[in-house]
Amino acid sequence: MTRFGYTLMTEQSGPKQLVGYAQGAEQAGFDFEVMSDHYFPWLEEMGHSPYAWSVLGAVAHATERVELMTYVTCPTVRYHPAVVAQKAATVQILADGRFTLGLGSGERLNEHVVGEGWPGAHVRQEMLAEAIEIIRKLLTGEMVTHEGDYFSVDTAKLWDVPEQGLDIGVAVSGEKGIEQFAELADHLIAVQPDAELITQWNAVSGAAQIPGKARAIGQIPVSWAPSEEEAVTRAHELFRWFGGGWEVNADLPTPAGFDAAAQFVREEDVAGAIPCGPNLDKIAEAVKKYVDAGFTDVALVQVGDERQEQFLTEAAGPLLEKLRAL
Repeated sequence: MTRFGYTLMTEQSGPKQLVGYAQGAEQAGFDFEVMSDHYFPWLEEMGHSPYAWSVLGAVAHATERVELMTYVTCPTVRYHPAVVAQKAATVQILADGRFTLGLGSGERLNEHVVGEGWPGAHVRQEMLAEAIEIIRKLLTGEMVTHEGDYFSVDTAKLWDVPEQGLDIGVAVSGEKGIEQFAELADHLIAVQPDAELITQWNAVSGAAQIPGKARAIGQIPVSWAPSEEEAVTRAHELFRWFGGGWEVNADLPTPAGFDAAAQFVREEDVAGAIPCGPNLDKIAEAVKKYVDAGFTDVALVQVGDERQEQFLTEAAGPLLEKLRAL
């Protein structure tokens, strides 16, 4: 049975609000919660970008049942993988084993801030693979020294290691990425309801199978509101960047760049890509694409901050009933 999650969207809400939404999502019945990890929002209208790991610690303390996950963290430029290993281990302990470390190769939008440049896509993938190797070593609790192609680690050791271990999910978008990461990761992360991704993952020798030991974790934006007009307007204001695709989005440096790239995106374009309005059947039909593709987990993104509480208290319960009936 597919599990359904809620996205703690750091780009559109402040840190205290996110902790409150995490509690509300748990009470509404969501199975898990994922959190984005950005330095910038995609658009200035979104208005927020608190430090995800501080918020995760608070969420781990404020919730009891829901599983938690980064969706996703880049452990290569803005963060050194040794630091990612330490904070992921700490969150896993705070969450009593409910945390999964979701990783990806990153976006220039967030990673350029440390002034180390932005490598090409193939280099980013190689850096991610080496970072996973380092994180895995440190999670053993042993002393680690590493001299690789991209990273050095000098006699590092994690002193607080979770007894439960720590699963790692990796964001992939095609066959090449799957071939590179299926054996390194525990779970697949993808933002398109593409059944072929799961088929390709399962075909990799040594990869954990989906469904089974491995999970396929997807994500879909929705814009619920009492009126369709309001929902479409908000989705266009805050998520018009969404149609560019990750090959474009990964290389844009600032919110101004995303704004320029999306200047010709119309409200009807966004409404065609994101289910908008009060019709829960319409939202469920969009989510069903992931269920039909074989995804084991699907996280919903409720677009905008102003309707989050109402979404969680009024719409989430009935929507989850419809989703679980799929």
